[in-house]
Amino acid sequence: MTVFVPTMVSLDSHTAPAVRTLVVDDSVVVRTVIERILNADPGFTVVHKTNSAENALRYLAEHSVDLVLLDIELPGQSGLAALPAILRSNPQGKVAILSGRCEEGSAAAIEALALGASDILSKPGSGSFGEQFPQALIERLGRLFGGEAPTAPAQRSTMVPPAHATGAAVEPLACLGIGASTGGIHALSQLFSGLTAPLGVPILLTQHLPVSFTVYFAQQLARMTSLRVKVAQAGDLLAPDTVYVAPGDANLLLRRGLHGRVSVVLDPERTPSGNLPGVDPMFAAMADVYGAGAAGIVLTGMGRDGTAGARDIVAAGGWIVAQDEPSSVVWGMPGSVAGAGLTCALMEPHAIMDFVARRGKIND
Repeated sequence: MTVFVPTMVSLDSHTAPAVRTLVVDDSVVVRTVIERILNADPGFTVVHKTNSAENALRYLAEHSVDLVLLDIELPGQSGLAALPAILRSNPQGKVAILSGRCEEGSAAAIEALALGASDILSKPGSGSFGEQFPQALIERLGRLFGGEAPTAPAQRSTMVPPAHATGAAVEPLACLGIGASTGGIHALSQLFSGLTAPLGVPILLTQHLPVSFTVYFAQQLARMTSLRVKVAQAGDLLAPDTVYVAPGDANLLLRRGLHGRVSVVLDPERTPSGNLPGVDPMFAAMADVYGAGAAGIVLTGMGRDGTAGARDIVAAGGWIVAQDEPSSVVWGMPGSVAGAGLTCALMEPHAIMDFVARRGKIND
């Protein structure tokens, strides 16, 4: 079997340490091929490979990695069944499913994303690792890290409620933004289950997902709520009780027109931290357009995306709610905004919408 290994570099090897990768696949051939492909690129290094989820969990009990490449069909516990435990064992790392039986849009793929997988990659048969697969694999995994090295976890600080946390909202709610990443699909299901009555405002949503899954994600989201759900398009005029989902290849921004109508602007540039779409630019746009009428929700997710934008919302007089630590798959994003003193409440997702409805209707 001939395997073509690309010479391209996905991450800047001069400034970024290699992404430490754990390969979990029941085929020794696949494990060997993946190791050769990744180790040939300076942006990645395979630090361990194993044939079962149980062995992977034993390794993660003593070691941390930046990326786990996980097959679905494994001896013993399946990759899907083990995924939550792998995320708990290695909370700062990402998990990408590499499977020949988990096609984009399939029930297994959506379930994997809902459980917290960062991406789904199709694995060719053991005898068909040709020239295109290695290059596609490197490029796809490189995008997971936004061309940057994995970041160290944020330092947790003692959370002192900020001044805005104890007072009422300055203005009635005019626009609600939601940011989520790892484990976000499950959290969103709980979030929208707690919405007992329409809020009467547009809802913007940025979920870190591969671009190819955006449509499937929007379809799944539409089954979670009676609200209208659509993938945002440039020029869309914001309407109340409609959820606008950021496409996977653009930041969801806003513009207020001459007659006061607010429309969608899409920006294809990655954020400084490498996210696309990013929660930070969406929150910043909301602060600019809606001022004190803007509010944001930060759900489970790795990293700090949303913190800079949350700071813009709070500075404009708006407010931020974040998911609490016990209910988060990864308390990176909500923990970051909480540690920065930007939240007015920390709670489980199912309780957030009721809080938002009560706090946002200050004239009732």
